[in-house]
Amino acid sequence: MKIVEMIMPQMGESILECTVLALLKNVGDTVEADESLLEVATDKVDTEVPSLYTGVVKEWLVKVDDVVPIGSAVALIEVADDVETHEALIDPESAASELEQEFSAQVKNLKETVPTDRETVTASEKNNGFFSPLVLTIAEKEGLSKEELLSIPGTGLDNRVTKDDILAYLNARPAPTSKVSSYKSSGEIEILEMDRMRKMIAQRMLDSKRISPHVTSFIETDMTPIVKWRDRIKHQFQAKTGEGITFTPLLIHAVAQAIVKYPMINVSVEGDKILIKKDINIGMAVALPNGNLIVPVIHRADQYNLTELTLKVNELVKRARNNKLTADDLANGTYTISNIGTFGNLMGTPIIMQPQVAIMAFGAIKKKPAVVETPSGDFVGIKHLMFISHSYDHRVVDGSLGGMFLKQVSDNLENFDTQLSFD
Repeated sequence: MKIVEMIMPQMGESILECTVLALLKNVGDTVEADESLLEVATDKVDTEVPSLYTGVVKEWLVKVDDVVPIGSAVALIEVADDVETHEALIDPESAASELEQEFSAQVKNLKETVPTDRETVTASEKNNGFFSPLVLTIAEKEGLSKEELLSIPGTGLDNRVTKDDILAYLNARPAPTSKVSSYKSSGEIEILEMDRMRKMIAQRMLDSKRISPHVTSFIETDMTPIVKWRDRIKHQFQAKTGEGITFTPLLIHAVAQAIVKYPMINVSVEGDKILIKKDINIGMAVALPNGNLIVPVIHRADQYNLTELTLKVNELVKRARNNKLTADDLANGTYTISNIGTFGNLMGTPIIMQPQVAIMAFGAIKKKPAVVETPSGDFVGIKHLMFISHSYDHRVVDGSLGGMFLKQVSDNLENFDTQLSFD
């Protein structure tokens, strides 16, 4: 028998660390490979982490509420001698380099706005100018200035500031004096503390508006053929699959096919480079019962037929609303849609999910009088019409590309094959 380290695995794109919520095995317990070993929270989702090995838990290297970097050891597991380890797959120097690149923009912003006197520079050197997402979130919540953040001595790797360092600083920090307003309200105010997910949503929306110059284009689409087709086949589809068919998979299908034609919409920006993504991974915004929003991703959405896409959409929506999504379900999105029509909204101007460069919102489908063109003349008839809005990052998506892509999605919907059946 031999002892191996259980390493915290990669939890998804841009996730650098996670917080331990629960240890699901005790020391001495047997664990099977792929059996849940601990539960963690990331800035995207709460999820269970499976064991990489079959064996016996010999020692926990973390405890509940610890903030654990991706790639660090969390437990020691006794395994059979012939079990292969994954130590060669972990390159701490490479991982550290990736972390530095991930937050180089934040660090640069901090340094550019801090006075360059010797005292500040010395403090910056002490903590190496690097701050994790958790530390930055705590600093923002507590109203720490950039000067204060840079002045905190760090005890982490390369003298970086840890969660404990910043909390110790806050505990020793004198309470700020506040000015008393002379205004008096005759009503009552309820103060509601943001939960962790809402704080993350708020910060990401602010970051996106700061990073990307948003432009939004609109188009009105005739959904009459699709509405009539869905009304005709929905019972047939339910009988065959046991699932309902909504408009969402039809919208995703139209977007995926448009991306195939316009791949430059499926990109991200890194410095002065444009990264063209070969996989078409479409995220769909899902409203949760608590009012928050989460965006599960359909990976390689262009590879699904309509039945497969419908079943996948239904599965992700159910798991999202039951808090059963994994980190992989939220990772590596390249384009996002939001079906705001489910809330009765006609149109909206959605905010881009970074580091993507575009997002599309579909409004409510409404019956309206409209001009119907026929070979024998025009007349006014009733159509099912829907507004589509397309927000895009004007750094890399010009109005021509943004507009042509939007028109292609609309054309895909209007020219949908209404002869499709599920017999």
